[in-house]
Amino acid sequence: MTARPTLALLPHQAVPALPAEGVIAVIAPAGPAPLDSAKAEQWMSARGYSIKVFPGVYEKDGYLAGSDDQRLNDLHAAFADPEVDAIICLRGGYGTPRLLDRVDFDLLRRHAKPFIGYSDITALHVAISRYAGFVTFHGPLLNADLLSERQPPTESSLLNLLRGQLTAGSVLAHPVAYPLTTVAPGVAHGRLQGGNLSMIAATLATPYALEADGVILFIEDVNEPLYRIDRLLTQLRLAGVLAKLRGVLVGDVAGVDPTALALLLKQMLGPLRIPVLAGWRSGHCDPNLTLPLGALVRLDAGGQTLVLEQDVVITA
Repeated sequence: MTARPTLALLPHQAVPALPAEGVIAVIAPAGPAPLDSAKAEQWMSARGYSIKVFPGVYEKDGYLAGSDDQRLNDLHAAFADPEVDAIICLRGGYGTPRLLDRVDFDLLRRHAKPFIGYSDITALHVAISRYAGFVTFHGPLLNADLLSERQPPTESSLLNLLRGQLTAGSVLAHPVAYPLTTVAPGVAHGRLQGGNLSMIAATLATPYALEADGVILFIEDVNEPLYRIDRLLTQLRLAGVLAKLRGVLVGDVAGVDPTALALLLKQMLGPLRIPVLAGWRSGHCDPNLTLPLGALVRLDAGGQTLVLEQDVVITA
């Protein structure tokens, strides 16, 4: 299959690498969860880092981690704090989209640094890419992944990217124990964007929707039966999103039979005549691999490889 012509895309801004003995902030832009502070400090210390927990992490307002004001203030404060070298989200759940129209994207751009999370955090990944233009990381949450001791290479996938051990030309490795599925062969170059499929669909027709031109779309989801995945992909098709893509990388779709999912993907994405690779272990799964969103990448669906085409962090 011949890939569509590559658009001339400027690279998203790389962010400063996580330094040795760096400080990692914890914020909760979405739902609440109890944090074992001693365990979190021990995890960070064992890897040479310090932890800075922002106030909203310890709050609970129903299904939200504190009020909108608190969660927004923590987001802004963590980016603006000169002591903080990277930001990881406590958990997903729900609540992140409520913040979008109040986020100071100029502040985030001026203080760009690694920002890590997935699931509901997709809303911030997409908005930051659109309005602040720097690379973010679809990667493990503190509670659900790092403190829950997910299988390798969950941790190394994240830290290798943040420390700058993977640079332009590096292959983003995928564990051989989890075979990938080539839904449609071909090679595509583009900007890797996306995250949670439900959240991508939920932001359509808003100022915070994903910009699909020249994009290799990454999607994942959880607790959505096959017919709902069908409905979400159909929504993207009818909104004109799918027609703009250069390729698709499908992550974990927890709870859906892989064979049935592959058939649906062929039905929905085959007519686009773009490369589609499925089964990437990223999302609500174990292991949970980190992906650099906003980065220029090369997807070879037939060869089942994903290669960085830009540096995603700046090393000293």
